[in-house]
Amino acid sequence: MPYINVKVSSSLNDEKIEQIKTRLGKAISLFPGKSEAYLMVNIEDNCNLFFKGNNSAPTSFTEVAILGSANKTDCERVTEEICEILSELADVPPDRSYVKFEYSDKWGYNGFMF
Repeated sequence: MPYINVKVSSSLNDEKIEQIKTRLGKAISLFPGKSEAYLMVNIEDNCNLFFKGNNSAPTSFTEVAILGSANKTDCERVTEEICEILSELADVPPDRSYVKFEYSDKWGYNGFMF
C-alpha cells in the first residue's frame, strides 16, 4: 500500500508527469515486498514552495507512505532515486528536494483493512 505524493514548484507537461509516475513505479520496488501493483501517486506542479527562505530555484517535497516499515538503507536508496528523477524531469536540484517517509500498520482498501 505505498503512496507517493510529489509537489514541485516547476511546471510539468503531461509527458513529464507520465515519466515521473513511471519511474516512481520502479523506484518503489527498492523497498522489499513493494511494487507498483498497489502504488498510488499524486504529482502536483506549480506549487509555491520556498526553501531556505526563497523560491529562486525549482524545489520539491515528496512524501512516501508505506504499509509496515522500512530500514534506513532502503529509504536512502529511494531518496536517491526520487532526487534523481526530479532532477532529470522537473529540474529540481537534489539539494532543494526533501523526501519524507511515513509508516503505518493500518491501511484500508476496498472496504477492508490490511
